Amino acid sequence: MRIWTRIKDHPKTSLVVLAYVAFIALGMPDGVLGIAWPSIRAGFSIPLDAVGLLLAATVTGYLTTSFLSGPLTARLGVGKLLAASCAVTGAGLIGYTLVPAWWMMVVLGVAAGLGAGAIDAGLNTYVAAHFGEGLMQWLHASWGVGVTLGSVLMTLAVTGLNAWRVGYAVVGVFQLALGACFVLTLPMWGRKDAPGGGEQPKRLTEYKTPLGETLRRPSVWLSVLLFLLYTGCEASLGTWAYTLLVESRGTHPWMAGLWTGSYWATFTVGRGVAGLYARRLGVELLMRCSLSAALLGAVLLWWNPASVANLVAVALIGCAIAPIFPALISGTSRRVGVRHAANTIGMQVAAGSLGMALIPGLVGILARRVSLEVVPVCLIVLLAGLSGLYALAVKVGSRP
Repeated sequence: MRIWTRIKDHPKTSLVVLAYVAFIALGMPDGVLGIAWPSIRAGFSIPLDAVGLLLAATVTGYLTTSFLSGPLTARLGVGKLLAASCAVTGAGLIGYTLVPAWWMMVVLGVAAGLGAGAIDAGLNTYVAAHFGEGLMQWLHASWGVGVTLGSVLMTLAVTGLNAWRVGYAVVGVFQLALGACFVLTLPMWGRKDAPGGGEQPKRLTEYKTPLGETLRRPSVWLSVLLFLLYTGCEASLGTWAYTLLVESRGTHPWMAGLWTGSYWATFTVGRGVAGLYARRLGVELLMRCSLSAALLGAVLLWWNPASVANLVAVALIGCAIAPIFPALISGTSRRVGVRHAANTIGMQVAAGSLGMALIPGLVGILARRVSLEVVPVCLIVLLAGLSGLYALAVKVGSRP
């Protein structure tokens, strides 16, 4: 009872903490699949590449709800949308542990993706509307914590209990408990804090702009393309760094694994540090510094003057690009206008998911046909294109 009283007395702090916990929960399923997959594959007697079906199903659901999150938020409100999404995601993950056939797990993957897409877009929209750039950076750093926790949890389940289903069950129950927390805090998500009884300006989550009107704005599509390129760049290095170092540059697998791990480690640290300085620097300066440092790291990875340069380059890119996604979310209303921001954020999150699925695959096709050394060249092209596109998006967004 005392805990509930404290939550009601400090609604803003409570919602921030709950948003961070939700993003930790959002990252946990991403951390468990890779470790659980060998056991899942053996249990269902399916081929190695069958994971593509599950990923495709999950991305389909994710794209659907994230793209439509603006209209869904306008109709249901943020609190109800998050509560329902956690319930759907939790039910899907627990369903993984109960179904006897592989095709049933693939179908449930759509449900898990539907919930995850709405949680991701809904929380990004809410934090962009109510909190500053620093808290947005820390929100996305929480996702990295969730991926790490999910990996540890599934490792314990597989090695200690020899039961991948236990790992998914724990993650699913955590999602359901989180959904219950959203239900209990529903009145807080719609609260308007007006100091001195005055009326606050309209929040971007309170606009009910038709999606068709948003889709007709060129600045919206520029912002969507930004996310497609950024997440494609982020995922490409994460996907191909290990293979590049081992198969093309002769690095010992253990050392290559350590260097690749440094990418995600500095990535998480980069968002944590950016949260301290984001408000002071502002979105524009933070973006320019991040893109310039990342491009420098990509050039160093391509140049490869010494073995240690690979470690420096991978770590530098990870730390440099980490603040870009949350900074782009925070700057959405400046680029497209506050009336269209809620709709656009959902579309941006959807485009980000699509970029993570498509661009690393295209880089892989080029690497197979040319050489693995094309990977850093692709990173340079992507980052240069991202820099130019961002400058154009800011210029178009500044017009009346």
